[in-house]
Formats: sequence, structure tokens, C-alpha cells
Amino acid sequence: MDLRERAAQLPVEPGVYLFKDAAGKVLYVGKAKALRHRVRSYFSEDKLAERKTSSLIAHAADIHYILVDNEKEALALENNLIKQYQPRFNVLLRDDKTYPYIKLTSETYPRVYVTRRLRKDGAHYFGPYFPGNLAYRLVRFIHRHFQVPSCKVDLNRTHTHPCLEYHIHRCLGPCAQGLTTPEAHGARVRLVRQFLEGRHRDLAAELRAQMAQASAEMAFERAAALRDLIRTVEEMEQKQKMAATSGDDTDIYSFHAEPPLVAVNLFHLRGARIVDRREFFWEELEEFDPGEFFTTLLMQVYTAGQPVPAVIHLPVELEEREPLEDLLAERRGRKVEIHTPQRGQKKALLALVGSNARHSFEQRFRVLKPTSAAIAGALQDALALDEPPRRIECFDISHLQGTDQVASMVVWENGRMKKADYRKFLIKTVAGNDDFASMREVVTRRYRRLRDEGKPMPGLVLIDGGIGQLHAAAQALESLGILNMPLASIAKREEILYVYGAEDEPVILDHRNPVLHLVQMIRDEAHRFAVTFHRARRDARTFTSELNAIPGIGPRTVEKLLKRFGSLAAVKQAEEDELRAAVGAAAAAKLRAGLASLAVGEPGGEKVR
Repeated sequence: MDLRERAAQLPVEPGVYLFKDAAGKVLYVGKAKALRHRVRSYFSEDKLAERKTSSLIAHAADIHYILVDNEKEALALENNLIKQYQPRFNVLLRDDKTYPYIKLTSETYPRVYVTRRLRKDGAHYFGPYFPGNLAYRLVRFIHRHFQVPSCKVDLNRTHTHPCLEYHIHRCLGPCAQGLTTPEAHGARVRLVRQFLEGRHRDLAAELRAQMAQASAEMAFERAAALRDLIRTVEEMEQKQKMAATSGDDTDIYSFHAEPPLVAVNLFHLRGARIVDRREFFWEELEEFDPGEFFTTLLMQVYTAGQPVPAVIHLPVELEEREPLEDLLAERRGRKVEIHTPQRGQKKALLALVGSNARHSFEQRFRVLKPTSAAIAGALQDALALDEPPRRIECFDISHLQGTDQVASMVVWENGRMKKADYRKFLIKTVAGNDDFASMREVVTRRYRRLRDEGKPMPGLVLIDGGIGQLHAAAQALESLGILNMPLASIAKREEILYVYGAEDEPVILDHRNPVLHLVQMIRDEAHRFAVTFHRARRDARTFTSELNAIPGIGPRTVEKLLKRFGSLAAVKQAEEDELRAAVGAAAAAKLRAGLASLAVGEPGGEKVR
């Protein structure tokens, strides 16, 4: 039975249909009020004239379907199946970012982290927060006022002394014995939960009780700090009330499309103010139907953990607007409206989002060079950093089968490589081929010196390698008491970024992404610098060992030759007069005789990493 006959036998009822290839792989998932009518339309002359449809039909071998009761169920099922099968002919939200949550762990001494992934691990999750840096600001507020940390220190073992966070009063010191107790730490955690749950009145009441107790104990400094915290909490509550009454939450979408390339911008309005902007990109949409595109996009965006707003503004009308509104309302718990503004301020805002989408398209696909500030901001967003990094220090290890181990550090600062700050390292404490131990040594030496000299730390430490090298660098920083330093690594083959503390959420960037290009450029420069240094060391060692084997040629003569000629090949090719000028007639004669008796060649063909 061919596909036309199969389509003619489908029921005239709501449902979802799946085109599959000969191997049973899902190629496309669609929805319909009437399955038979919708699927048969794929075989019309107009549809078959479209590149996407003709390619789909050419690859398809079978059509499956699932019946549902109504359009709303078809819409929801279509979205779930697209997520499950990732069909190549569907619009897939590949470049999406997720907004951060705040995670309060369930350890004996709980800690707070910013994360973008929810897990069933017994922890409490709050959020999501946007703009994205709001979660980081709240966590810093928690450190400062409640002293609940975000460090990566292993609290299952006792440390001899607390880290810097304890000394600057941002942690109670659970890592060191005798500084705090689970009960005292738990009291702070209870306040943090009230704060993150928005129970500001309960929190303020408890803080007032603590302030009264501190005053009764004549601990006036602690009472004053509690008084200031109470004021801050009350101000935050008032701001939330004002935002809630100043306008409905609104998301505004627009696009710029030159198929197969499409760019979409999304503006979030909260309390009548633009609080964040997002970008989405597609590179393989041969046919672009805006209505169908935005229906699928909204389903994918709002089922990926993003809060559903009260109002959504789109540049096009949707056929499935009502069932989509019903589905989103169920997710939100309240009414959701989807509009296409035609006039006034809302239309002007839609035009603003459209101009931003056009600019995003130009930046992405016209290969315009973004500013260093823009790239730093994009790097901050991609790696979930607290702030854009102005300075990046990148490390790489180089050796040949465990010999001549060296390391390099290169520096990117304010948009360019800063060669004056490059550093070379000889590995001093590691024997054999142990990249992890070598990385620990180099990172320890570098940042012990910065710490002891009181110099500023970089905005990001980048490691050339995978998770193993990343953890080695983290152990080095922890041993120095340097915590919460932004730390990431880039794996060579996969070009995947790992951020320390979120290794199970690797950052996979599109190959066109300028952030990936920046990280690759810094990594490649560190690798080049390390390999160049390694080869120089290896060549000098080879040069010395070969010449020392010649009778009558001592270390001082070898040093003169190395300084004058630089390589064994250059010595062999030198004229007699040049050799005499460098080391004298007698030594030159011994050298010529020794070189003639040695079958020595330049080392070559080894792969240096």
C-alpha cells in the first residue's frame, strides 16, 4: 500500500500523525482536526511543489496516527512527540536557553546554588528567575545576610581551617570543626527558605524577634545588622506589590526570516518594564509558515520550564489560538491570552522586537564582528557567570610521551590576547605522563602567587581538556582557599564546554556561535604557546645530549653553540669559519670529526600534545 492509499484510509477525526521512514524512524509529527483531510493535502500539487514536503514524501515509507478527543489534546500530544523523537522535518527549538533556578540542598549543612536543571535529589528548587542574573544576585544576598554558602568544598571531611568566605562573614564555617553546628546552620537555612518562598512577612517577624533578643543581650552590632536586613526585606516586599499591580506579565515575539535562516526575538515584560530579551535561531527551515512555526515554538518554550505569562503578543494570527490558550492556561493556572496587536503602544513594542530580531539575524548570519563587550556578555550568559569576564586565563599541558612536560598560560583581556601576560611553566613535581597532576601543580603555582601578591583574580579560568582536567584545577584552587572562582574547560574533540559545579549540564554551542569561536581561539592559542615551548625545550635537550657525546666538547662549548646556532641541523650546516668563530679552531675540528662519526638527524615525526 503506497502512502496516498494509506492517507485515504485515515479517520476523519482529531489526532496526531507521524511520517516514518523504512527503518521506522520518525521523520515528522503533525496534528489535525481531521486526520484524513490534513494528511491527504500533502499529496496535492501545490504541497508537492514545496521542497520540504517533496523531500518528506520522498523519504517517508509509512504513516502512523494517534486519535485524540479534541484539538487541545492533539496540540499537547504533538509537542510531547516532537520532544521525544526530535524529527528532522519538524521545527525544533535547538538554541534555547533555560532560565536559572536556586537550589537549596538537603545536606547536613545545606548550601545554595544556581542551576538550570531540576533533579529529583531531595533538594528544594525555587524559580525560574529572569533576567538570568537575578538568581545570582539573590544568592549573593543570601551569602551576605544569611551566611549560607555556595562553595564546592567537601563537607564530609573535616578541614583544618575555614576558607575566605568564613573570614568575610559570608559563611558560618561548616567545613572546619567547632565553628558552627547543624542546628545553628539550620536556623539560617530556615530563614533562607522563607526568603525564597516569598514569605517576607514571616521572615520579617522572625528577624524582629532575633533583633529584640540581640538588644536584650546588648549585642547592639548584631541588632543593627538585623534591623538593616528587616528594612531590605520589607522594601523587596513593597517592590513586588508594586510590580504586581502595574501591569500583566507579557511576552512579545517577533522574527526575521530568509529561509532557511530564521531569527526570533522574545521580550519579557514584567510590571510594564522590559526585564529580559532572548534570541532563537534556525538554519534549516526550507519552508517557513509563520503561523505553524509560532504554534510549535510556543509549545516548546513554555513546556521547557519557562513561566507562562498572562499575555503573549505575536506578529501573526494563529489557527490553533484557542486550544493553545487553553493549554497554556492549564500550565499557568490562570487565563492566558494570545494577541496580534494592530495599533498603539503594543504595536510599537511588537515593531521594536521585530527590529531586534532583524539585528540578531544580521549579527548571526551576516558574519558581522560583535564587540568584545557583546561577546563577553554572551559568554556570561552561555556559562551562567555572575558577570561578563573582562579577563580570561587559559591553561594547557604539553609533553611527548611523558617527557619534557611543560605548561602554558595565555590571557585574553578586554577583547584581545594580551601577550605580555603570557606565562610558561616547567613541571617540577610530576614524574611521567600525568596531565591531571601537572594541571594541579600549574594552577596552584599561578594563583598562589596572585593571592600572595594581592593581585586581582581573572574573571574566568579556562582549562584545555575535559572534566578530569577541570576537577584537577578546581582541587588546586580549593587547596589555596580560592572558592567560587569561575572555572570552565573545553573538550578538544567534542568542543563541549564544562562549567565547574554544573558538569552534568555541559554547554553545547552552535558551530556559528561567536562565544564558541572565542573560546576555541583562546584554547588554540594556549595549545600553540605550550607546544612551541615544549619543542624548544625538547630541541635544546636533544642538541645538548648529542653534542655532549662528542669527545672534547664540553658543556661550555655546547652552550656557546646553542646560543649561536640554536639547533643541531644548523651546526651541521655551518661553515668551518663560522664554527671557528664560535668555539675556536681546536674545538671546531673536534666537532667536525664527531659529527662525521655520528649518524645523527633531527628528531621528527613525533606528535607533541
